[in-house]
Amino acid sequence: MYQLICVVGARPNFMKIAPIVEAIKNETKSICVKLVHTGQHYDANMKHQFFVQLGIPEPDIDLGVGSGSHAVQTAEVMQRFEPVLDEHQADAVLVVGDVNSTIACALVASKKHIPVIHVEAGLRSYDRAMPEEINRVLTDQIADLLYTTERNAQANLMREGVAPERIRFVGNVMIDTLKKHVRQATPAADTLANIAGGAAIVSAGQKFALLTMHRPSNVDDEQTLRGLIETVVQASERLPIVFPVHPRTQARMEQFGLQKLISEANIVTTGPLGYMELLGLMSKATLVLTDSGGIQEETTALGVPCITLRENTERPITVEQGTNTIVGANSALILQTLDEVLAKGGKQGRQPELWDGQAAVRIAKDLEQWFEKVYMPSP
Repeated sequence: MYQLICVVGARPNFMKIAPIVEAIKNETKSICVKLVHTGQHYDANMKHQFFVQLGIPEPDIDLGVGSGSHAVQTAEVMQRFEPVLDEHQADAVLVVGDVNSTIACALVASKKHIPVIHVEAGLRSYDRAMPEEINRVLTDQIADLLYTTERNAQANLMREGVAPERIRFVGNVMIDTLKKHVRQATPAADTLANIAGGAAIVSAGQKFALLTMHRPSNVDDEQTLRGLIETVVQASERLPIVFPVHPRTQARMEQFGLQKLISEANIVTTGPLGYMELLGLMSKATLVLTDSGGIQEETTALGVPCITLRENTERPITVEQGTNTIVGANSALILQTLDEVLAKGGKQGRQPELWDGQAAVRIAKDLEQWFEKVYMPSP
């Protein structure tokens, strides 16, 4: 059996690793998976919300890294991951996405001459101020096998010198998870009924917008965050806004004294939600305001208009073919785009190629062939 270590580190990873582990189990006969959870994002509530809801098996190894600066977190993951590779004699390491755990584990494996497999390779914002962009570029450079979600990603990789034979276009595993769970998602009405103020939206039969916001570029600077909150308050005069508040955002709002602005507006706030609750809200929202990368993809798959509070995106297919509009932190542009969605329904978009719910199956089948080729005994 080929020993494959799959790494999961932060919430965005969970929706990507779940279908991969399942597909390898169901579609291959020669690959044994060990799941390593770095603990980059971890608490008991989060584990229930994501591991249990998505059917992710209990991690074989939990590194328990916790939070910290980018440097501290990356270094700590590397220190704790190296002994795992020494003990388990991995034939390859599979990493997903672009979080600190992704680059940290890829670096350790590469320096120990263990092949690295990167799922969601080749995405580029071309904004080096984003820590995730650095993680993406470096991981792709040291990966031996790169699975992409859209065709443009291969062109990005080849411009950076990645050999085409290392690249496979397989589709989007995050959409595998969405398509599998969307019909079983927690109904929006049920989630709203459990949030203070949310029941009023249900009883009035009102349309609503969903807001998520957590990026340091948006929430760590007082002027930027204040401007965004003030804009969201204005937007809430058009329709109610449901706002699951990220812990980082909550801390900054408290630090900058912005809670009162929110509490006096037509905004329903709650703590972080589980995947099934958020998916249910997203699928019924009139529009979504976000600075998340994954939500740009999920709204495109759901056909829900998305207004992205960033200056750029590493997922341009969501703009070119999907429902996404990039507006940055420009208040006038945010409100103008929102008004256009309310008046005309927003961008309709279409499903990108191979966003069909079968990306993980394609990965599993290709992986088995790749292992056989790489580890085939010499004649």
